[in-house]
Amino acid sequence: MATLSAPLLRSLLPIRSSARRFPAAALTHNFPPLKSLFSSRSSHTVVRSSSTASPSAPEAAEATGEAARTEAGEEEARVVLPTNESSENLLRIRHTCAHVMAMAVQKLFPDSKVTIGPWIENGFYYDFDMEPLTDKDLKKIKKEMDRIIRKNLPLVREEVSREEAQQRIEALNEPYKLEILERIKEEPITIYHIGEEWWDLCAGPHVESTGKIQRKAVELESVAGAYWRGDEKNQMLQRIYGTAWESEEQLKAYIHFKEEAKRRDHRRLGQDLDLFSIEEDAGGGLVFWHPKGAIIRHVLEDSWKQIHLQRGYDLLYTPHVAKADLWKISGHIDFYKENMYNQMDVEDEPYQLRPMNCPYHILVYKRKLHSYRDLPIRVAELGTVYRYELSGALHGLFRVRGFTQDDAHIFCLEDQIKDEIRGVLDLTEEILGQFGFRRYEVNLSTRPEKSVGSDDIWEKATIALKDALDDKGWGYTVDEGGGAFYGPKIDLKIEDALGRKWQCSTVQVDFNLPERFDITYVDSNTEKKRPIMIHRAVLGSLERFFGILIENYAGDFPLWLAPTQTRILPVTNNELQYCKEVASELKSRGIRAEVCHGERLPKLIRNAETQKVPLMAVVGPKEVEARTLTIRSRHSGEMGTMPVADFISKIQSAVADKSSL
Repeated sequence: MATLSAPLLRSLLPIRSSARRFPAAALTHNFPPLKSLFSSRSSHTVVRSSSTASPSAPEAAEATGEAARTEAGEEEARVVLPTNESSENLLRIRHTCAHVMAMAVQKLFPDSKVTIGPWIENGFYYDFDMEPLTDKDLKKIKKEMDRIIRKNLPLVREEVSREEAQQRIEALNEPYKLEILERIKEEPITIYHIGEEWWDLCAGPHVESTGKIQRKAVELESVAGAYWRGDEKNQMLQRIYGTAWESEEQLKAYIHFKEEAKRRDHRRLGQDLDLFSIEEDAGGGLVFWHPKGAIIRHVLEDSWKQIHLQRGYDLLYTPHVAKADLWKISGHIDFYKENMYNQMDVEDEPYQLRPMNCPYHILVYKRKLHSYRDLPIRVAELGTVYRYELSGALHGLFRVRGFTQDDAHIFCLEDQIKDEIRGVLDLTEEILGQFGFRRYEVNLSTRPEKSVGSDDIWEKATIALKDALDDKGWGYTVDEGGGAFYGPKIDLKIEDALGRKWQCSTVQVDFNLPERFDITYVDSNTEKKRPIMIHRAVLGSLERFFGILIENYAGDFPLWLAPTQTRILPVTNNELQYCKEVASELKSRGIRAEVCHGERLPKLIRNAETQKVPLMAVVGPKEVEARTLTIRSRHSGEMGTMPVADFISKIQSAVADKSSL
């Protein structure tokens, strides 16, 4: 397998697959303990060999080196999970495993054709042109891999001319290898042999021999369909995913992580808790928010709007469609057309579903002349956008066709960039902190080779972003040349309860759209100048962020977010009328309460636990007589008996503090 340049590799990878193991950008190298969060700067992370963590959101525990203490301060057994970046040995193992798997497949299925097989974050995969595989086939392939590993065959590097490589490939009748060879620009061509039995185009690295691989540290995980070079017009291939580690202990820790991730899968929990659905009768990738999910969204939106209004933003609502000319001016039709839906005809004029909100906000800015005294102007919108996605790329709430962005734009002067960026960072910290996200990975991306704007403004903007990050005290990594063509940017990934990192927040300086739309302000000399435009999102999209929250909390939402905050349970129907009166009182105070009856009390309690209701209020004859409630907390256990007014006060205080009872 040839080692290719990053852009070339991306062009070859089948990015549109019919099945995906994990959501895009979900898994990184972090697999920490479920009740501990670790520094993203560490080259290693740690994971417990077994977990006793509650399914509720984890509390941060301080980490030192490769060990961390639990909340009680006790040490637990841990397994260090290295990464491809931190362990070259692991990378070599995974790369070699891809070759060993391909060799095993072609031994068992002689008519199969190989394509590419890279290592990935948690293992490796290889794509084959062959008949569809089953789980039974995977077991056969793994057994053959074990035989190859036991033979301890050497991995031998050979350099050949391009002509020699082509002749060998043609002799094997491997058409995909010929395509790969054509794209390799470096010479000589390198080949790696496994003993004298199998070879592939590759630049390495590999282990010295197959015996260096621990058989019990390798597992084949799944098979999926994937188009050759990511093009749906090309042949559908069989992609086999595998994972490989340095030891069986590491594999077991990784498997535990996977099981926990499966338990938290937002698609399953969304169905079990009746939060949302994707109705195929309406179309794939279109989200239906059920009453419980809609309540959570309502709380999210209210909190988001309140914070933005406090921070000096004006709220907007803009249309879902616009004349196609608007998207020509913005450049989307030229550079983003493949992600946009076909235009619709409205009275012989083409209209377009919006893929982004930016042009709309610019039109609002442009409606009147602005003075430099008016700036900065901050506008924000929870705007629904629509983007074309192939069905094979859709994944629950993480990859959809219609979603609502928490979008905002700031129009400011050059010397205001730093303060505005710092304000965005503060707002981001406040919003994400509500959900317990306090561990971030921050990247600053600078000017790429191709860009718009003068050297002076790029330098000023980049320095402003750096200064804002330094003022904030956040550590960050500089991605030289990784900025957008229209300006530098800051990207922030949050770390969830399983240590997975999710790209959510972004802050981007834009020199391009103000030019394209010819927006201006009048300076102190009454001259027209171009404002700086800052794009920013904190949550990313409500749908995707909701999916992240479901998995982070394992569906066990904190009190302030829970769709039902308390469930009132009568011991018998004799207490039902009082329960309804209490529920009415709680609702009038803004507390989400419901009465459940018709079952024996133990069953009612189990149902409430299953539905992850934070608080239960049990009502028997004594409670009715004394006008009280006996409270049971999902997290704290029995809280005793108290007057209704006291219960209301406790809930309201906890919701205000975003704490639990």
